[in-house]
Amino acid sequence: MTTVLKALLQQRHLQTVAAFNREYDRVAEKIDRDLVGYGPKRAQFYRWLSGDISGHPYPDHCRILQMMFPDWTIAELFEQYSGSPDDLRRTKQPVSRPISGEPELAGIEAVFSNRLEFLRAMPPQELLKTAQTIDMAGLSLNMLCQQYSDSEILRLLENGSVIRCLFLDPNGNSIRSREIEEGHPAGLLVNLTDTNIRTLERVRKRIASDARGSLQIRTYDQPIRFNITIIDSTVCVMQPYLPLVRGVESPTFVARKSEESGILEIFTEVFESMWLGAKERVPG
Repeated sequence: MTTVLKALLQQRHLQTVAAFNREYDRVAEKIDRDLVGYGPKRAQFYRWLSGDISGHPYPDHCRILQMMFPDWTIAELFEQYSGSPDDLRRTKQPVSRPISGEPELAGIEAVFSNRLEFLRAMPPQELLKTAQTIDMAGLSLNMLCQQYSDSEILRLLENGSVIRCLFLDPNGNSIRSREIEEGHPAGLLVNLTDTNIRTLERVRKRIASDARGSLQIRTYDQPIRFNITIIDSTVCVMQPYLPLVRGVESPTFVARKSEESGILEIFTEVFESMWLGAKERVPG
């Protein structure tokens, strides 16, 4: 038996464990240097190729695989496949679309006029409850820190979720510029963001030593443009930060991974770029 993953690796001449792990480390260097050197061992790798596994690999492995093969879901990678690698390549060629007909929406599946409408339609408790990877970037990340309880975050981590949180630096200049733009008293957004970061740091200290998941926190100091949440590399929630308007009042867009690259892939690249340039909050 063989998997789609094996055929794709054969296309790239990466079907040996040594060649695969070199590519694994190259991708890990881009998204999370802590994962360099933690590719699959020989026995594990060849189980991946044969499909002799129960469930999906650990979340960190899934993150690397998703970056290696952005046109495929994790579930698709581990499906059984009996054709040739060349045939597989042809099955994933972009589908040509007629000029007339419905417009291409680039994966957008829902639009809400503000964040409150989004939260009513897609509560975080439902959106995140089975997530294996959660990537968030924005200002104070209230959707996780204010809408999700400490115990729910711990449950995610104990079940193997990897959560990456990227806050606007409460000690930076950009957050003070945003306070002025939104018309807040000095220190309001600074204090809220600092409180949310400390809340997650408190949760991180409670993670059991044998928990499979991880909670990573970083900060950045740049003009704020979007609030981004990416779940399992398949769903992206994004909001623009508009002039003179609080984030909660901005339109909210939900995109889902589709056969063709679209909004989700664009914002995944934005997040990864921001994450690489951000400053890590080391556990105290």
